[in-house]
Amino acid sequence: MPEINYIAILVCAIVSMIIGGIWYGPLFSKMWMEGMGWNPNDQALMAKMKKAAGPAYAQQFIGSLLIFFGLAMSMWAFTTADPTLVGVSAGLQGGFWTWLTFMVPVKYGDKLWGGKSFKFVSIDLGYYLVTLLIGGVILALWR
Repeated sequence: MPEINYIAILVCAIVSMIIGGIWYGPLFSKMWMEGMGWNPNDQALMAKMKKAAGPAYAQQFIGSLLIFFGLAMSMWAFTTADPTLVGVSAGLQGGFWTWLTFMVPVKYGDKLWGGKSFKFVSIDLGYYLVTLLIGGVILALWR
């Protein structure tokens, strides 16, 4: 059975939520909303989003736990197969390859089939790249 640090997974999920709050808040909120086809100045929409925020954040947190559990499992397999792969390098590689092979194809499908603009997809992909790189480093260093 893989040796997994569940506290590190929890920390990764919390960090990803903090990054998401900044990423989809002050950094890219208007561009992201426009990419969704929403008007950021629509007060009724904003009120509806605020009302739904609690359950949405809870569900996203569960999703984040699953993502980082999967990353931890992948990194365990990585480092078991190559014991020389350790530390920050292992975390960055684990995060990058997870992003490239799982997130990029899935999120690019939003552009191909969901009609989302490349700018919109890029905002999401950037978020996942940053969180997976940071999460990979946390998981690699906190074994």
